[in-house]
Amino acid sequence: MSTTINPAPAGSPAPAPTPTPARPRTGLGDRLSTVLYRHAWLRLLGLLGLPMLWLGVLYLGSLALLLLTAFWTTDSFTSQVIPAFTWENFSEILTVAAYRDTALRTIGIALAVTVLCAVIAIPLGLYMAKIASPRVRTWLAIGITLPLWAGYLVKVFSWRITFSEGGPLEWLLAPLGLSGPGYGTTALVITLAYLWFPYMAVPVYTAFRSIPDNLFEASADLGGKAWRTVFSVALPLLKPALIAGSIFTFSLSLGDYIAAQFVGGKTQVIGTVIASNINLNPPLAAAFATVPILVVVLYLFLARKSGALKHF
Repeated sequence: MSTTINPAPAGSPAPAPTPTPARPRTGLGDRLSTVLYRHAWLRLLGLLGLPMLWLGVLYLGSLALLLLTAFWTTDSFTSQVIPAFTWENFSEILTVAAYRDTALRTIGIALAVTVLCAVIAIPLGLYMAKIASPRVRTWLAIGITLPLWAGYLVKVFSWRITFSEGGPLEWLLAPLGLSGPGYGTTALVITLAYLWFPYMAVPVYTAFRSIPDNLFEASADLGGKAWRTVFSVALPLLKPALIAGSIFTFSLSLGDYIAAQFVGGKTQVIGTVIASNINLNPPLAAAFATVPILVVVLYLFLARKSGALKHF
């Protein structure tokens, strides 16, 4: 007797396939992903391990060695560094008039550069954000960021040529009976302001763009003139941007020394003193290197204390 299997009726759905049981994952990658999934702290360690290693060992470690070297001394006869604890290097910085004046001069130059950048950035940022056409705004943005496109030495050397005796600046001022400042502190301030101006102009321009136009219109309706509106309405809102930009311009100017060698003439800054002592007296150079670090830390503390950076 034969058995007949009736086919499925036409139009009826096909029987669902039997699910195949999942094979257990036994590879190294699978086991590793399982461990990382179960332990969140391992995922965080894998994400931040290398950056924290760089920050903790290479950056903070080098600063710790620098601070340690600052307390050592140098044998005056053999010029060998002696790892003996002493305050002599810091005392020399505070008591020797040349070192003290150099530190104060460098801080003054950094402040002058910061003020000059802010004075130029405020009206320029206002014009770009609220007045200029899109085409003009684009060209001004290119002009502002142009110093970032060229090499550092190229920019500094161009200003060296500009301030040189008989250079382009003196050629332009000669018909007016004037002469250029030559190499010195003035040339150094102008050069540093040119180098670091984008770091001030970009935050100020961005802050102006975020100020609603109706605030300016309300000030005009209340009788406020243009500059009164800028000082009473815009500047308080620009405070975080100005302080953020000043951190860059101040700290970068404080630590620069190559520009001083090209256009500074006989002007000595902290960087040139460190460079001249790095081989002759490394502990003194290390002690002097702590001066800009302490100044920048104090500057950041005051900026934070002002409340302008509370959202950063």
